[in-house]
Amino acid sequence: MSRLPSRLQPLWPLAKRAHRATARVAGAAGRRVPGDRPVPRTSTATCRETVAVEPGTAAVHQAAPEQVVRRPRPAGHPADHWYFADVLETTVPEQLVLDLADGWVLGAHAAVMTAGRVMDGETSHYFNIDDWREHPVFLNVRPRRSEYVDGTVAVLAARGTGHNYYHFLVDALPRLGMLDRALPDVRPDRWVLDRTARYQRELLALLGLEDVPAIEPHGGMAVQARRLLVPSLPNASTIVAPDTVSWLRDRLKPRDPAGRPGRLYVTRGDRPNTRRVVDEQALLDRLARRGFVAIDPGTLSVQEQIDHFAAAEVVVAPHGAALTNLAFAGDGVRVLELFAPGYLNGGYWSITASIPDSRYRYLVADEGARQVPGAVAKHFMDDIAISPRQVDDALDVLLQEG
Repeated sequence: MSRLPSRLQPLWPLAKRAHRATARVAGAAGRRVPGDRPVPRTSTATCRETVAVEPGTAAVHQAAPEQVVRRPRPAGHPADHWYFADVLETTVPEQLVLDLADGWVLGAHAAVMTAGRVMDGETSHYFNIDDWREHPVFLNVRPRRSEYVDGTVAVLAARGTGHNYYHFLVDALPRLGMLDRALPDVRPDRWVLDRTARYQRELLALLGLEDVPAIEPHGGMAVQARRLLVPSLPNASTIVAPDTVSWLRDRLKPRDPAGRPGRLYVTRGDRPNTRRVVDEQALLDRLARRGFVAIDPGTLSVQEQIDHFAAAEVVVAPHGAALTNLAFAGDGVRVLELFAPGYLNGGYWSITASIPDSRYRYLVADEGARQVPGAVAKHFMDDIAISPRQVDDALDVLLQEG
């Protein structure tokens, strides 16, 4: 999700271009300034390439090998949508922990840099940039202060994890699993992690990390550690790997699902330019007659969200971060996801596909700007103008599927 206010969301494509151009200019200036400043001078594409460039100070530990995941084509309207054809087979890169002597972690998005000022592209991934020189780390060429930690620092934070429930759940937290698998006997002295938001603190508490010594990312952050441990990103493509879903289901359990509704509608509210359903009240009236109960996840604790989704037999929702909770749904769940035509994303389809006996359908509105194959989506916060009858018809089909 863009961090622009909702009323400015239509300006996002222009703002993104300006953001990338500014990073290029600021970075070029910062790299020319003499002195030993924590600014990347170059970048690699992968952790293994970083080790090859700096073999004396960098190493990797494998947590899991590369795997190819094949999923069946989902059904929906319009049938055989081109977006899903492109993601039916995905390669999940090998899971690694990058181990840096005197490594750096920089900025609000926790970019990772070696002692020799090489930015590791695999662990410093950022959204929709074409070149490492466009990374927002270069917008902070004068960090407010540098800190040296004479110990082991582990990085969980990454791009998007500071303000988005989805990215915190599928990008930050599963890195714990990588650390445990690759280096089971290591106990970090400090952690780089986000815990400003209530849901972040609640999730960390559920995992027993509420009291760990933490460094919270911010725009001027520049932390160097005697030993920096950085797991690779489990979700750079936004198609969630089965291992990630399994880890979340294993570590975050429902506690009190009994008595909660079996049919859920997940609202995104009524503010324009937020992927809201335009005629939502009429849709809610129709769904209520079929036994659906609406929930607003933003008003619930994380544990309540887990319990609601664990109890759900059918979930209807516009595309949004709250659907990350599908990872906690029970076997056999039915999911109907609503999209505007300007932005499709397979993240929640891929989560559902990892749940035994589940069924998933998509429903794309007919009205609105359309996403172009092969191009970066420009309308990913468009509202969803879809008729309640279309939703009703799609539900009929979903519930009749064996």
